Amino acid sequence: MSDVIPSAPALRVPLLNRERSILEFNRRVLAQALRADVPLLERLRYVTIVSSNLDEFFEVRFADALEAARMPGAGDALRELTVISVEAHALIDEQYAVFNEQVMPSLGLHGIRVVNHAERTQAQREWVARFFEREVRPLLVPVGLDPAHPFPQVANKSLNFIVQLGGRNAFGRENTIAIVKVPRVLPRVIKLPENCCPKGEQHFVLLSSVIRAHLAELFPGRIVESFSQFRVTRDSELEVDEDDVRNLRQALRRGLTTRHYGRAIRLEVVNTCPEALWRLLLAQFDLPEAALHRVNGPVNLVRLNELIDQATDPQHGPVLRFAPYEASWPLGRLPRTSSMFERLRENDVLLHHPFESFEPVVAFLREAVQDPDVLAIKQTIYRTGEKSVLMDLLIEAARRGKEVMAVVELKARFDEEANINWAERLEAVGAQVVYGIVGLKTHAKLLLVTRREATPRGPRLRRYVHLSTGNYNPKTARLYTDVGYLSADDGITSDADQIFQQIASLTRMKPPRHLMTAPFVLHKRLIAHIAQVRDAARAGKPARIVVKVNALTDGALIDALVEAGQAGASIDLIVRGACSLPPGIEGLTNNIRVRSVVGRFLEHSRIVYLRWGESDDDEALFLSSADWMVRNMLRRIELAWPIRDPAMRQRVIDECLVPYLHDTRDAWLLQSNGKYERIGSDGVSAQQALMARFRSK
Repeated sequence: MSDVIPSAPALRVPLLNRERSILEFNRRVLAQALRADVPLLERLRYVTIVSSNLDEFFEVRFADALEAARMPGAGDALRELTVISVEAHALIDEQYAVFNEQVMPSLGLHGIRVVNHAERTQAQREWVARFFEREVRPLLVPVGLDPAHPFPQVANKSLNFIVQLGGRNAFGRENTIAIVKVPRVLPRVIKLPENCCPKGEQHFVLLSSVIRAHLAELFPGRIVESFSQFRVTRDSELEVDEDDVRNLRQALRRGLTTRHYGRAIRLEVVNTCPEALWRLLLAQFDLPEAALHRVNGPVNLVRLNELIDQATDPQHGPVLRFAPYEASWPLGRLPRTSSMFERLRENDVLLHHPFESFEPVVAFLREAVQDPDVLAIKQTIYRTGEKSVLMDLLIEAARRGKEVMAVVELKARFDEEANINWAERLEAVGAQVVYGIVGLKTHAKLLLVTRREATPRGPRLRRYVHLSTGNYNPKTARLYTDVGYLSADDGITSDADQIFQQIASLTRMKPPRHLMTAPFVLHKRLIAHIAQVRDAARAGKPARIVVKVNALTDGALIDALVEAGQAGASIDLIVRGACSLPPGIEGLTNNIRVRSVVGRFLEHSRIVYLRWGESDDDEALFLSSADWMVRNMLRRIELAWPIRDPAMRQRVIDECLVPYLHDTRDAWLLQSNGKYERIGSDGVSAQQALMARFRSK
C-alpha cells in the first residue's frame, strides 16, 4: 500500500462552512429539548448544553472568524462572518423561545417554577429580602462612572448590571451610569424553602432577579431610571509564543491570569435594555451592533444547571430525569478477582464506554501502582479533570519509587489550569513531566506499564498498554461514547514505548510498525487506505467505507472520500458535529451519506472501517484519538491503531457502527445544502439498544 497522496479529484465539491456546521449541530442538540420522550429536566439540560456550546463557539470559532474578517482584503471572510452572525442570532432566539415557551411552562405543570418578583408571594418576597441582605448585598460594590471611576474590568461571561440613575450623588454631582459586578461565588439559582411554596411545588429564584428586585437599595438617595443585566463573551485563546518561552508551564500560568479579560466578541443584554444603555456598552467594548444579542430571559442559561441539580422529582407524576444507568463490568472478558496482567497475557480486552465501566482502566493503573514488579508507568494527560483518581494514582506511583513519566498537555483548551496544577503536583514527587511538543498538542490517549516478570529463561521486562478514543476522565467516561483497548501485544506495546521515547527525547525515529501517529503518517496513510478502496471500486470489487468521527473538515481527506465515492465505493459517515462534506450531490457525492446521532450520551468514539475486496483479508478497522480535521492530522500528536482480531473487529462493527447506521430515533441526515433532517422520532435508538444489550449482560 502506497503512502503517496493521490491527486485531488477532477470534479471538486464545494465544501460546507465549518462554523455554520457547528451551529447546525447545536440546532440538533436544541431539538432534544423539544422531544416529548425526553424527561423534562433533561430537556432543560439540553438547553443549557447549547448555551455552553455557544459560549465556546464565540470564544474560539467566532473569534477566529472575526479576526479573519478584519484582515486587509478579506471581503469573502467578512461576508461569511455576516452570515454566521445572522445564523447565530437566529439560533439563540430559537433557544430562548424553547426555554420560555416549551420547557419552563412544562416544568411548571409539575410544580417546578422560576418565580420573578411580580409572581412571588409575600412570604417569598420577605425571604428573598432577607437573603439579599444577608448573602448578596455585602458582596456587591456598585461603581458610579466618572473621570475618577472608570468603567470596571468585566470578566469573561460574568453577570453584571448597568444602571442609569437620576438625581445627584453624595457629592452633588450628576453621574448617571453605574456598574454592578456580580461575584461568581454567589449561586445563580436559589431554591426557596418548602414553607414558602404551595404544597407539592418547588419554587426557585434567579440571582439576577433577586438583585433586580433590590437594585434601588444599592443607590440610596438616587432614582433608578433604567437598568439591564449584561454579559460579555471574550476571545479566550491563550496567546503564548512557544518558540520564545523557556518554560511553557510558567508562560501559560501567566497567560491564565489575563484570559478572562481578552478582546470582547459578544455582548448579551436582556431584550428590555434601553437603547442608550446597550449602545454605551457596545462603545465601551468596541463592538459593532451585530455583536449585540438581546435575549428574552437570563443572560446565562448555562447556570440553570443549578436548578436541575437542586430539583427533585415530584411524588406524583412523571420522572423528570433519565433513569440512572449503571455501566457493566466486562465479567466474561475481565474477571474482577484475577490479575489484570495475567488476563492481558492471554488476550486483548476491548471496553465500550459508557455501556461498560471505566473502572477496569482505573483498576489497571491501581494494580500497576501497587505491584512491586512494576518498574515504570507512562501516561498522556489531556482532559482528566480537577479531581482525578488516575492522577492521584500516578502521584502515589512516584512516591513508591516507580519511574513515572507524564506527558501533560498544558494547552488543552479550558483545562489548562487543572493540567498545570497536576503537572506541578507530579513534579513535586519526582515524576518526569514533559509538556508535549512545541507547536503540537498531545491529544493521543496512551497509558503504558512496564513490569519485570519471571520466565523459564530468567527475568524479562514486559509491557502492557491502554489506548483509548477518549480522555482519562472517569466522569466523562459515564457520559461520552468511547472505546478503550488493553493489550500486552509486543508489537503494540513496543510502538507505544517508542512514542513516549520520541515525545521525551525529540529524537527522529522510524514510524511505528503497528500504530499510526500524527503528524507523521496518520494523514497520508488514511488517504492511502481510502485510495485502496477507490481502486477496488474501479475494479468492480466490493468497496465500502464507514467512518465515525466528531468532525470532518480536512480538505484532503474529503477529496479522497469524494474520489472513492465517484469510483463507486459505498460510503457512510457518522459525524456528530461539524461536517464540511456535502453528500448527495448527483455526479459528485451521490454515493456518500452523512448522518449525525444526538442522544443521551455524547458520541465521541473515532472509528474507521474499510473494505476493498471479498476475502476476510480485504478489510481493516482502526480506532483513533483523532477527528478528521487539519489540526488533528497536522498540528497534534494523535494515534490510530488497528483491531486485528476478527472477533473483536466484528464486535466493534456490531456495537459501534451498525446500530448507528440503523438508528431511526436519534439520527439526522445531512442534506447537500448543509441542513439536517431528522430520520424519525419513534424508531430504534442505537444508544438505548446498547444500554439494553449491556444491561442484559
